[in-house]
Amino acid sequence: MRIVSGSLRSRALKAPSGLATRPTSDRLRETLFNVIAPRILGAAFLDLYAGSGAVGIEALSRGAAGVTFVERAPAALKALRANLGALGIDAGFRIDAGSVAAFLKRSKTAPLPTAFDLVFLDPPWNAADEYALCLDLLGGAVDLLAPDALVVAEHPRKGGRKQPLEDRYSTLRRTRLLEQGDAALSFYQAVAF
Repeated sequence: MRIVSGSLRSRALKAPSGLATRPTSDRLRETLFNVIAPRILGAAFLDLYAGSGAVGIEALSRGAAGVTFVERAPAALKALRANLGALGIDAGFRIDAGSVAAFLKRSKTAPLPTAFDLVFLDPPWNAADEYALCLDLLGGAVDLLAPDALVVAEHPRKGGRKQPLEDRYSTLRRTRLLEQGDAALSFYQAVAF
């Protein structure tokens, strides 16, 4: 795994050992950042289910103003902190070591100092309920998302035994679906009812 582009281009990243964390592939990260490129410079970026931090670190490398990483797995947190340290990143980020649901629920009662322009989420693919819970909470978290914020979910490609994502969650509506290999990216934006 490597940083695809930006100030940290080609720098190596480590993933936690074992199969509990499935890092976003370099190719899919490149596709993601090609789509969100016009929005990344100066953006407040939220990386949910951050794992090794590859997506959030890529955002920092490409000019995001700041990244909040949310991850609860100890092995993933260790890899995330090791990657930030190895790359010499000591500012411009925050790590919330807890569950995504707790983070999103807490942000409703104790708003964060900044609203997020870009949100990326990549729960375990076999946890369909995590997708629905997270996207519903994001759709109802008006203070968490900046106006015109973009929420991107990585998930299994449509078909097979996997449950596809819905086109709408709360105020979030899917505006684009990109499929690559066995993975897909669903792009959501808030819409008024």
